[in-house]
Amino acid sequence: MRVGIGNDIHRLAEGRNLIIGGVKIPSDKGEVAHSDGDVLIHAIIDAILGATALGDIGALFPDTDEANRGRSSTEMLESVLKLADARIVNIDTIVELEKPKLRNHIDSIRESIAECMGIDKCQISVKAKTAEGIGAIGQVEAIKATAIVLID
Repeated sequence: MRVGIGNDIHRLAEGRNLIIGGVKIPSDKGEVAHSDGDVLIHAIIDAILGATALGDIGALFPDTDEANRGRSSTEMLESVLKLADARIVNIDTIVELEKPKLRNHIDSIRESIAECMGIDKCQISVKAKTAEGIGAIGQVEAIKATAIVLID
């Protein structure tokens, strides 16, 4: 068994889609990124890469490569799963976002990740937290995600 941790943060801006765990969330702001900016999937990718000692998301999908412009993060995750060739035991995640509130989207996010990864929804935990108005996240200027994965 091996454990990996991943973390990602993106600025938020008007006119961008807010994608979390492969799900488009209704919002006035979305992630600013070279790819689709899905911070949750990016954190999961880095956790898997960490558990398998295969580097990090920036090494595999550099933002200097035009092929990655607007690229679907779930597509990147599928590629990483093939590369890692490991069985996912479980994933625990936290999404930090002031608004919109994610409570009503958690199940669809878990289902989306489970479908993408070919695992059961019960193997995925997604928790949503705010920053209580503090810092860039609290001022609705950023979104952050952290993921821990257990593989065998």
